[in-house]
Amino acid sequence: MSAKLQPAARVAGRRQDVWSIINEAAAASPVQPIVNMGQGFFGYNPPQFILDAAKQALDRVDCNQYSPTRGRPRLKQALSDAYSPFWGRKLNPDTEITVTTGANEGMLSAFMAFIEEGDEVIVFEPFFDQYISNIEMPGGKIVYVPMHPPKDGAVKTLSAGEWTVDFDQLEKAITPKTKMLVLNTPHNPVGKVFSKEELQKIADLCVKHQIIILSDEVYDRLFYVPFTRVATLSPEVEKITITVGSAGKNFYATGWRVGWLIGPPDLIQYVAAAHTRICYSSVSPLQEACAIGFEQADAHNFWQTSIAEMQGKMARFNAIWDELGLPYSEPEGGYFVMVNLNKVHIPEGYPFPDHVKDRARDFKLAWFLIQELGVAAIPPSEFYTQENEKIVEDYLRFAVCKEDAVLEDAKERLRGLRKFIRQ
Repeated sequence: MSAKLQPAARVAGRRQDVWSIINEAAAASPVQPIVNMGQGFFGYNPPQFILDAAKQALDRVDCNQYSPTRGRPRLKQALSDAYSPFWGRKLNPDTEITVTTGANEGMLSAFMAFIEEGDEVIVFEPFFDQYISNIEMPGGKIVYVPMHPPKDGAVKTLSAGEWTVDFDQLEKAITPKTKMLVLNTPHNPVGKVFSKEELQKIADLCVKHQIIILSDEVYDRLFYVPFTRVATLSPEVEKITITVGSAGKNFYATGWRVGWLIGPPDLIQYVAAAHTRICYSSVSPLQEACAIGFEQADAHNFWQTSIAEMQGKMARFNAIWDELGLPYSEPEGGYFVMVNLNKVHIPEGYPFPDHVKDRARDFKLAWFLIQELGVAAIPPSEFYTQENEKIVEDYLRFAVCKEDAVLEDAKERLRGLRKFIRQ
């Protein structure tokens, strides 16, 4: 290939990613169809009142044309009305909120707005994989701080809150070049909701060193323990915090790609400027539907219903691990569960493709489950650096945001693990 046709380094030379490996395993499995418990898309539709709002928006001329780059006024106002009570003051919809094409594009806009070549960004492991490329695009350097599972996580079920950050290690990771820190709560894939005390420790360090906090709170409506938004800790913390939200996660519509950022005007103005240059504006009719979703959610008791329903799905699915005697991290939020499969014995000489043989044990576990049982899950070492991947080599991540019949099908198949479990 001509040198002129070579791809840029930022997209070339990467290891085969987890999604393509899992898809390859699924295609090769003799057990069909595959029960996909891996990817975090919903197996059911948004509620009818939100679907109706989307359908009606398509009939309006203004909803089929460009929206203002910062978002449709109705959605920004709905977001202000929804989030102002948590902030304890009125959020200005025109200066403190910007709508983005999904939370991921919002985060890319934030990194593009503030990261220059060589700036450092602290990221906790395990991380959402898109953080990495989003930070590297503008030339940022990632500094990783691993979270650690509970020491007894291989022998008994414990709260996801037992996953911990070494705060001495976090402080040592800060240098004069540290520009941003990425926080995710409720956390994907762990299911941890950072406590107010943990958030305060993180925030104190960021205030001290004037580090921007990018707080990924896309699961902010799915929490099962008290949930604190880091921006609400104090006015000092609020000044350095950009909060990320997602209609896809809130309303069971991951394909809609509507997100938002909330923050002080002197941060949001630059994020909005970057967003304008990345994609100019976001999809108009679905912004309108999301606005109506927020306006009508309380009248439909939607938020409490969604929490109760997801907790029910968690309980339904996790019953299989209790039955099999396999421990897991009891989620405090979100819709993922991390299961420890240390007791599962993969037969000697099991045939793995070369690109799986070279990966951590959790990749082999994921391949094995797909081939033997037809159940797909995600190996979380994908969300750690190679240096730290052994921390989670016995875990797999399962998504429970599926129809109950799918959960029951998965449970029945997973009973096939019993013959591979060593007590």
